[in-house]
Amino acid sequence: MADELVLLNVWPSPFGMRVRIALAEKGIHGYVTKEQDLVNKGALLLEMNPVHKLVPVLIHNGRPVCESLLIVQYIDEVWRNGYPLLPSDPSRRAKARFWADYIDKKMYGPGRQVWLATGEAQAAAKGELIGCLKVLEAELGDKPYFGGDSFGFVDVALIPFYRWFSVYEHFGNFSTVAECPKLVSWAHRCTTERDCFQVSS
Repeated sequence: MADELVLLNVWPSPFGMRVRIALAEKGIHGYVTKEQDLVNKGALLLEMNPVHKLVPVLIHNGRPVCESLLIVQYIDEVWRNGYPLLPSDPSRRAKARFWADYIDKKMYGPGRQVWLATGEAQAAAKGELIGCLKVLEAELGDKPYFGGDSFGFVDVALIPFYRWFSVYEHFGNFSTVAECPKLVSWAHRCTTERDCFQVSS
């Protein structure tokens, strides 16, 4: 019996894009996407994610998996075709999870405040966001991807935010290329060389 996959999502969500990228990396395209209204939340979303009531939710054969990074790890564990998104070495796997968690905690909040806030609050958020990007660029170093030569878990966690860089730049009045050129080169590499990004966009 074929796996039944349903993704509850909102198209612009960088968190939902993580799931779409991971599925594409594993060659999984035969799933149903159900767009959700987060203002008037539907019964299916409330049933499948009764605690946080947020997207994305991946429903696999009727059983829900919530939270984007947990879903990406689940996909990597269940579908072992292709190369793994997480490394097999426990130390490297823990490091990848650390950086993905860092992205979750440091990117979204300040990025959102850059385009929603004004004055001192916006300036503080801008400084925090640029600082976060610089830390990530330092971790990337001269590697093609965060894990080395292969596109992996940390890349999946961060690359969906790239489509928001122009928004951050516009409202924050700064240049990501000027601040973090290596990180922008990494983003171009992901978006032009990875088929998964084309599928998920």
